[in-house]
Amino acid sequence: MKNNTEFESLNRKGKSPVLMQKKKKEAEYLVFPGIESTGLVRHLFTTRRGGVSEGIFGSMNLSYTRGDRKEAVDENFRRIAEIFDELPDRIVCSDQTHTTNVRLVTEEDAGKGVVKDKDYTDVDGLITAVPGIILATFYADCVPLYFVDTENKAIGLSHSGWKGTVNKMGEATLMAMKEAFGTRPEMVKAAIGPSICQDCYEVSEDVAQQFKELFSNDVDKILSPGRSEGKYQLNLWESNKRILLNAGILPENLEVTDVCTCCNSGYLFSHRASQGKRGNLGAFMELIKS
Repeated sequence: MKNNTEFESLNRKGKSPVLMQKKKKEAEYLVFPGIESTGLVRHLFTTRRGGVSEGIFGSMNLSYTRGDRKEAVDENFRRIAEIFDELPDRIVCSDQTHTTNVRLVTEEDAGKGVVKDKDYTDVDGLITAVPGIILATFYADCVPLYFVDTENKAIGLSHSGWKGTVNKMGEATLMAMKEAFGTRPEMVKAAIGPSICQDCYEVSEDVAQQFKELFSNDVDKILSPGRSEGKYQLNLWESNKRILLNAGILPENLEVTDVCTCCNSGYLFSHRASQGKRGNLGAFMELIKS
């Protein structure tokens, strides 16, 4: 494995690095030290590096629906599964439509979205307590949320764009984990993954208004004036941080990304930076088999 100094330099939004860059064979990826330190999971967030897709999908594209060759995406999933010492038939994919719907994943779901058709729709969050199942959600500016219940040995992964954030996807995931596993938020290690930063994310008045209502007591930390009239810069990292803390995650158990997808669009896919001409990144996490 390379040392961090040998990786591409990232434009980071902080004084000290939060995410670690790693590589296994061709694939480069990012991990959170706090999530790794639990010893319960393997996890990662992909970069554009190490796949076989070409053109605007170059090279680690994880979407079958954006026009890439199926054979290329199949190989990309195989390479990601290999990082977990698994095969693609252990991956279970979300079906993202900006909801707060969370699916309890069982052994019967293994392979859905990669080697099997999904028999569910409108699922932006996945939770499981089955070791060896790799949860997978997908991104190109939206926010990945990682959850590890260290007490009950269960995990969750959720996709939270602005709609998911304003509807408290993080809280919804924790509630689903409580119902399924008895999860207590104070026993959860959580992380807010690479996504678009406030400097890059301009939104219109109708979106801003919903965040003004949600964070009415301290909206200045969430919204700042945009570059033109009626526009605002939205901080999804801070929004999700506050939602998770309010839901009971302890500050010392929460890691917040320092990497913006849009600022690093040569290394990470960004919908805004590419004007939609791009592939998908993936967040992946698996409970380690005992």
